[in-house]
Amino acid sequence: MKKQLLGLATLICALTASTQITAQQLQADNIDEIIQSMTLDEKVHLLVGTGMPGVAIGMPVIGATRSLVPGAAGTTYPIPRLGIPAIVLSDGPAGLRIDPKRDFYSKTYYCTWFPIGTCLSSSWNTNLVQMVGKAIGEEVRDYGADVLLAPANNIHRNPLCGRNFEYYSEDPLLSGNIAAAYILGIQSNGVGTSLKHFAFNNQETNRMGNDARVSQRAAREIYLKGFEIAVKKAQPWTVMSSYNKINGTYTAECYDLLTTILRDEWGFKGAVMTDWFGGKNRSAGVMAGNDMIQPGLPFDPDSIKAGLTDGRITMEALNRNVRHVLDLIVKTPRFKKQSYSSDPDLKAHAKVTREAATEGITLLKNDNATLPFGKRIKNVAVYGSTSYDILAGGSGSGSVNTSYTVSLIEGLRNNGYTSDTAILESYRKFINDFKREQSKKQTSWFSTPAHADEFVPVADSLTLQAQRCDAAIITIGRNAGEGSDRKAELFYLNDNERKLITDITAAFHKEGKQVVVLLNIDGVIETASWKDIPDAILLPWQCGQEGGNSMADVISGNRYPSGKLPMTFPIELDDHYSSKNFVKDAPSVRPTIGQKESGEQRNLIDYTNYEEGIYVGYRYFDSFKKNVSYPFGYGMSYTTFEYSEPSVKMNGNTIEVSVSVTNTGKAVGKEIAEVYVTAPKGKIDKPAQELKAFAKTRELKPGESETLSMTIHPIDLASFNENQSAWILDAGKYTFKVGASSRDIKGMATIKLNGMKQKVHNVLKPVEKLNTLVCRP
Repeated sequence: MKKQLLGLATLICALTASTQITAQQLQADNIDEIIQSMTLDEKVHLLVGTGMPGVAIGMPVIGATRSLVPGAAGTTYPIPRLGIPAIVLSDGPAGLRIDPKRDFYSKTYYCTWFPIGTCLSSSWNTNLVQMVGKAIGEEVRDYGADVLLAPANNIHRNPLCGRNFEYYSEDPLLSGNIAAAYILGIQSNGVGTSLKHFAFNNQETNRMGNDARVSQRAAREIYLKGFEIAVKKAQPWTVMSSYNKINGTYTAECYDLLTTILRDEWGFKGAVMTDWFGGKNRSAGVMAGNDMIQPGLPFDPDSIKAGLTDGRITMEALNRNVRHVLDLIVKTPRFKKQSYSSDPDLKAHAKVTREAATEGITLLKNDNATLPFGKRIKNVAVYGSTSYDILAGGSGSGSVNTSYTVSLIEGLRNNGYTSDTAILESYRKFINDFKREQSKKQTSWFSTPAHADEFVPVADSLTLQAQRCDAAIITIGRNAGEGSDRKAELFYLNDNERKLITDITAAFHKEGKQVVVLLNIDGVIETASWKDIPDAILLPWQCGQEGGNSMADVISGNRYPSGKLPMTFPIELDDHYSSKNFVKDAPSVRPTIGQKESGEQRNLIDYTNYEEGIYVGYRYFDSFKKNVSYPFGYGMSYTTFEYSEPSVKMNGNTIEVSVSVTNTGKAVGKEIAEVYVTAPKGKIDKPAQELKAFAKTRELKPGESETLSMTIHPIDLASFNENQSAWILDAGKYTFKVGASSRDIKGMATIKLNGMKQKVHNVLKPVEKLNTLVCRP
């Protein structure tokens, strides 16, 4: 009997082993069969990430996925018996964020820090941004990651948003096209992107609980349009739902957003994942079409199972989400067992970031041809802490572990300039003392690093420096990061910064010498009260690890500025209508995992009314004729350009706008032509004008011309009518204005268009009526 039982056991073991060995393995063409083969536990776990090391609540990490790419943000759940690997998700968007050091390896794994999103969008050059994306994607691929958690594509609703540096613009057309170029560049390497934060993540204060209360029209025309453009043009592999609510519902649990709009209307084909620890009700998230919970918490699988048991989750929805995740996995290098070098071409990528930054640098002022310095300037007096301690980019998940950064002082030397050693030594001591004090304070990767304030040299020193130096540069710095919004006070220069500009300019002007102010900043600051003081103002933003070289390239004239503002610089912070409904001095609010709903709803903390409606940025300033410091689309050059009269005509089913741009100056340069459209009056109010196309010339030599042709689809001129749940193109005469900014129109042409209507779903209704701003004639 024992022999029979032993033989039976042996047979069962053999059959079991045989079944495991011959279990169907995942392929690109057998996903439905694999889903049928999966156990319930396997399906549920596939929808939950494997955990995130280093988080305070101590989540477990499944298997060996933690060590796949140290420092990556997360991984998916592996199912080896079915040939389903864990894939690696890593932070961006200014470059790949991974750990540079690994246990028992002497090699370092540094990545390239590219310009921030705002600098890239200031280039208005989609080909350039695609090139940057390609370089970033090469590092993603070569370091063994599968998906980069980028780009960030939210709107600059207000200058104080803490993550504006990651975002592109106050305008959705510019944002969407820059994001699409970035995605196409990265995904050309066979790795994926995650378009984020979908959607309405326009403030960081209480970002995991804030309810964005937005009209359907503003949602469609402003906050979703950029995402729509990026999805339709580039098809990112994944989309990341945001932390916040939209009209009372967490975005990660909003079926109307994640399925009705994203999939049914826009045709998105990829997977949707939460932002890290985003969402709350896991059953609602699964049903809404949020396919994957990241990075995953120990109780998440049980929450999903409970939803299946009590009927809040259907098996059809569960299988749908599993299919989306498997569709993602089969695209990845890790699934395809592609080898990776861990040795990207960092030298080549340093050249890419240096070049890209120069195109995003924007010249705001240049009296008497102060810039470029050329060879007439030799010895430069350099002031400002960030001239010596550059801010390469923002903090949080948008930062990069890079091997070096180039300061302005180093970049000037590399371009052949000398600097006053006494000034350098005073800043060396000042910054070292500051950093010594900062090192005593406890911080985390999430904290926005403090940088040294400013000191003003005494009058006698300034006099001597002005006498022995040929010109002065003053750098003003600002930094921001994930998890908190900027303080209102940082929108303005502080007393030391203001005195630095006034005193240095006075001393150098007394000697007949010029002063340049450089803005190494993360977002918009006040300029109107002091911009008349210096001779020139150059805005490089935070332009990556080669920032000092890029700035000095433009200052010297070895390169030239060709950037233009992707947002408006107001005279005062409160000139933005959104400032009425934006928290100005909230304490830093760290994300809270598993947060509870607050009792009493706090305005601007628990909810924010988007009272301005569609009147965001230049749409407000231009429609209401409010004075600004610098308008949307503004930027100077070292040369001058002349525009021909534009032509507008129908070309089949599209509108073609053409204009010839000629370099009429004495230096090479590039120009950006911006097309603004004014619609005829209809049944609903409309902005005075809206950006509908743009194009950048190639490098033009003096006397050279280029004809730019831009294509616009008539439906893209439509406005969203909430009463009809439709995009309505009113019949009538449309005026196409071609200009160098929203307030520098070079020529215009008109065309009559027939009416058009495109019906969409009646979704995302506000819970309560919003008193949105109406444009007055």
